[in-house]
Amino acid sequence: MAYFINNYNQKIAYKYVIGNSPGIIFIHGLNSDMQGEKAISIQKYAKIKGLSFLRFDCRGHGKSYGMFENFTILDWRKDLLDMIDHITNGPQILIGSSMGGFLMMLATKKRKSRISGLIGLAPAADFTTYLFKELPKRVQKEINKKGKSKVRKWNYNYTFTKKFFQDGNKNLVLKNNFSFNKPVILIHGLKDKNVSPDVSQKILKVISSNYVQIRYLKNSGHRLSNKTELKTIHNAIDNILELI
Repeated sequence: MAYFINNYNQKIAYKYVIGNSPGIIFIHGLNSDMQGEKAISIQKYAKIKGLSFLRFDCRGHGKSYGMFENFTILDWRKDLLDMIDHITNGPQILIGSSMGGFLMMLATKKRKSRISGLIGLAPAADFTTYLFKELPKRVQKEINKKGKSKVRKWNYNYTFTKKFFQDGNKNLVLKNNFSFNKPVILIHGLKDKNVSPDVSQKILKVISSNYVQIRYLKNSGHRLSNKTELKTIHNAIDNILELI
């Protein structure tokens, strides 16, 4: 593991495996990190294929600087852009898991020429809009009044801030056409209780690319980490590589 020091003198933990182009960048989900089964499995796959691979922890996650509640989607987009700009070379395939799916779309808007394909794993595009509505009314009121509130969600304790939702809602990717003309594959479990499979449909509708596929997995939930699901992810990377 290594650390990138950003322009605020804050550490971003990452693991980079040098290989051929296109490289692969894995982007973890909310309150997750780069040590998950999907990240490790894709790293092994990239090694077999001889491709460069990068995984990293957004600030406030894993081994990177800071506490979760002090950051927003724009900070995490900056972390991803820092990784693209300073750690990797040449074209990259972005693989975004859950919140990472939102981040990969935000980063693609800024670095279109560097991105050669996208793979969304239960991609939570624009999740700040529906997450707020899912919170108890008491928590919503406290966020609006006091600027933050603690809540238990998805079996974890979170402190959500007003700025977290405001930044997300000011940077939505599903509102307008999303100009990207390279291959996109979205993988979504039909039993996903965290991110509705409809979100992948919405992504498909806004992306301008002629090659956008959704692969629905009938009995899968949100994690997409069992043997069959990981195989589906590897297969999606194979397909993107064939097309670029």
